[in-house]
Amino acid sequence: MMKKSLVAYLKVLAALLVMIWLLGLFEVITTFKETDTVVFILKVVLYKLLHAVITVLIIGALLFPLYCLLGLGNKKIAEILLVVLGMFLVIGEFSLVKYSTTTLLNLGADLLGYSYADIYKTIASSKSFSIVNYLFILTIPLLFLVLVYLFKKKIPAKPFLKTILGLLILALPLKFFNSEFNETVYQTKISFLAVDILKFKLDKLQTHNYQPEEANEYPLLKSSEETKDVLGPFFNRTLKKPNIVVIVMEGLGTEFVDGNSYSGFTPYLDNLITQSLYWENFVSNTGRTFGILPSLLGSLPFGDTGFLELKKTPSHLSLFNILKANGYTTSYYTGTQSSFDKIINFLEYNSVDFIVDENKYGPSYVKTGGVDGFSWGYPDAEMFKKVVSTLKNKKQPRLDVIATLSNHEPFVFPEKETYKKKVDSILNTSRVFGVSKREIANKKDIYATLLYSDHSLKNFMESYQERADFMNTIFVITGDHRLIPIEQKDKLCRFHVPLLIYSPMLKKAQRFKSVSSHLDVAPSIYSFLTNNYTFEPLKQTAWLGIGLDTTKSFRNIHHIGLMRYKGGLKDFIYGEYLFSDGELYKIDHTFETHPINNDKILSKVKKSFEAFKAINKYVTEQDKIYPDVLYERKQEKIQFTEGEQKIIREVTEGKTFDEVFLIARSKAFDGDRVAARLLCDFILNNMPNHADARILKGRTLSWDGNYKEAEKLLLNAVERHPFYDDAYIALLDLYWWSGKETKSIVVAQEAYVNEIKNPEISFKLAKAYQRLQQKREALKIIDSLLTLYPDNKEYVALEKILKE
Repeated sequence: MMKKSLVAYLKVLAALLVMIWLLGLFEVITTFKETDTVVFILKVVLYKLLHAVITVLIIGALLFPLYCLLGLGNKKIAEILLVVLGMFLVIGEFSLVKYSTTTLLNLGADLLGYSYADIYKTIASSKSFSIVNYLFILTIPLLFLVLVYLFKKKIPAKPFLKTILGLLILALPLKFFNSEFNETVYQTKISFLAVDILKFKLDKLQTHNYQPEEANEYPLLKSSEETKDVLGPFFNRTLKKPNIVVIVMEGLGTEFVDGNSYSGFTPYLDNLITQSLYWENFVSNTGRTFGILPSLLGSLPFGDTGFLELKKTPSHLSLFNILKANGYTTSYYTGTQSSFDKIINFLEYNSVDFIVDENKYGPSYVKTGGVDGFSWGYPDAEMFKKVVSTLKNKKQPRLDVIATLSNHEPFVFPEKETYKKKVDSILNTSRVFGVSKREIANKKDIYATLLYSDHSLKNFMESYQERADFMNTIFVITGDHRLIPIEQKDKLCRFHVPLLIYSPMLKKAQRFKSVSSHLDVAPSIYSFLTNNYTFEPLKQTAWLGIGLDTTKSFRNIHHIGLMRYKGGLKDFIYGEYLFSDGELYKIDHTFETHPINNDKILSKVKKSFEAFKAINKYVTEQDKIYPDVLYERKQEKIQFTEGEQKIIREVTEGKTFDEVFLIARSKAFDGDRVAARLLCDFILNNMPNHADARILKGRTLSWDGNYKEAEKLLLNAVERHPFYDDAYIALLDLYWWSGKETKSIVVAQEAYVNEIKNPEISFKLAKAYQRLQQKREALKIIDSLLTLYPDNKEYVALEKILKE
C-alpha cells in the first residue's frame, strides 16, 4: 500500500515536472531572437529541463512529509491536496514566466520591497496581463490535470522514472561544477524567486558587523574640503548663484544615446551631449527608480531594500536641504503619484518647497491613457509644460528636480502612431544600427517612446532658453536606470546610464571615460557651489560618494555599491572589476564585462564589499549617517505608544492602506473617532499623500470641535490635492460648523479657479452667503444649480427660504 501511495506521489510530481519544463519552452519561444543559434536554443532547452528536474526534486522532498502525514488519515485527501498545490505552483510559474518575458528579468526578493498598492500599480501597467493571459491562467491548470491523468492511467511509471533519474545524474554535477548552468536564464522562475528571497533573508540575518571606534561614531563623516571642486574649471563664474535643474529621464540607458547599440532615437539628447560635460561610463546605483533621489541628490546609503524603505528616516543631508538653507527655492516635478516608492517621504523630510505630482495638474492637462483604463499619470510633454508654467512665480535661485515618466511600460503617450511612423522612417534609411532593424521594429513602441520623450525634452529646453535666467542655469541630465524590456547584454548594462551637465556657463564641452556614479553627483555640485559662490560652508559632509572623476581616460577610483532591485546589495564595482552574484567580471574600456577567474582579486573585492555592506547596515539602522544638529527635522512622523502600536497591529495586519482607511472611516461613523484618527495617523506616517486619510482625520477633529487642528489638516489636504473636490467640501463643512463664512467664500473661489465642478461646493457657498445676509449672491448660485438639478429638494428648499 505504501509503495502504491509513493508511486501516486511521484506521478503527480512527474506531471509538475513536465508542466514546468513546458513553461520553460514557452519562455524560449516567446523570447526567441533571430541571432539565436540552434546550438544555443538546444542548450537552453536542455538546461531548463535539468533545472526543472532539480526544482521538482526539492519541491517533492519538502512536500513529502506533509503528504505522508495527511495520508495516514485519508490517502485520497492527501493526493487531492498535492494536485491542488501542483496547480498553484504551475500558475505561479506561468505568472513568473510572463513577468520575465515582459521585463526580461526574473522576479526575486524585490517583491518584498513593494507595498500592495505599488505592486498593483506596476502589474496594472503591464501589457502582458491581458484577457489572453487570464485565459492561459485558466487553461494551464487544466493541462496539468490532463498530465496527472496521463501519468496515472497511460504512461508507464518505470521508464519515466528511469529517465528522470538519468537526468538528475546529469544535472547535479552541472549544478555544482558548472557556473554557466546556474545562470538565471536557465533557472525555473519559481526556484529563482524562492532562492533569491531565502538569500535576502539570510543576508539580513548576517551581522555585517561594523564596530565604530569611539571617535568614529559616524563613519561616513569627513571634512567637506575632502571633496574637491572638479567642476569649477569647466565653468565661467557668474555673480549670482546659478539655478540647478536636475532632469531624471525614465529608463534612459547609455545604450540608447551617443551612437551606441540602440541609439538613433534621441536626436536632441545626442546633440546636447556634444555641448555638455559628458560621462560615457556612468552608472546608476539602483536598477529601478526607487533609488534615484537618495543616490543622486543625497549620495546616501541603501538600507536593506532601499533608503526610502527605511522605517525611520535617518538624519541626512541632500542638495534639497543644503541649497534651501542657502537661499534656494526647491521643487520636485513628476507626472505620477509622488507616493509611489515612498518618494514623498524623502521630499517632505527635506522640506521641499513645491511638490508637483499627479494631484497638482488641472483639467487643462491631459493624462496618459493606458491598459484597461490604467494610467501612470501625465506624459512628459504635459509635465514639462507644467514646469514652465510654474517657474515665473518662484524666487531665484532655484533647485528644480524633474522626473520624467513616459519611457516606462506600457509605453503609452500622445500621438503614438505619429512617432511609430517616425521610427519606420528612420528604419527605412541606410543608417546602420548596433542591432538588427527587425529587432528594433519588434520593439517599436519603446523606440517611439524614446523619440517622444526626447522631443518633449527638446521643447522644454527651447522654452527655457527664452527665459532671462537661462544664461545662469545648470542642467544635470541622467537616466534613473536602463529601461528594462530590452535584453541586457551583461550584468552591468542595467546600471549604465548617461550623465551630462549642460549650461551656457560652460567654457567648452568635454567627454570623460572615467567611471562615476549617481553617488558622486551631489558631492561635486555641492563643492562647486561652495567654492565659487557665497555659501554657508559645512564643516563636515557624509556623502557615500567621493565626487565625479573628470579624467578623460578609462579608470575607476570609486567603490560603487549597486542595488539592482529592492532585494539587497548583490553587485559591487571595485576598480575595474564587477562582483555580481558571487562571480567576478573584468570591466573593459568599452564598459563591457567578461568573467574571469582570479582568487586573489576575488578575495580582495569580496572583503571590500563586505566592509561596504557593514557600514551601510550600521549607518542606516543606527541613524549614524549625519548628526541631527544642522538642519531641524520638520516632517517628523507621529510616534505611537506601545498600546497604540498593539491596536494598529491588530487592525492592519495583512491589509492594504486603502483597506485600513475603510476600517478607519467605519469607526469614525460609529463614533470611535479616536481609533479612526489613530488609523489615519498610521496611514499618513507611511503615505503622507493619502488624501482620504488626511480629510477623514480633519473631519473627525471638526466633529469634536477641534476646529484649529482640523483647519490645518484640511488646508494641507487642499494644498496637496488642489483638484480633489472632497478636500474643499470638508473644509467648507468645517467653516460652516465654526461660523467662518468669509473663509468659505475664499475656499469656494479657489475651487472654482481650479475648475472643481462638484455642485455641493456651490451649494455650500450659497449657504455661506445666506448666513452673511448676501441673499442676492446666494440666489444667483441656487438659480444656476436648479437649472441643472431642478428636482433637488435641498436646492428647492433653500431657494424658497431666500425668496421669503
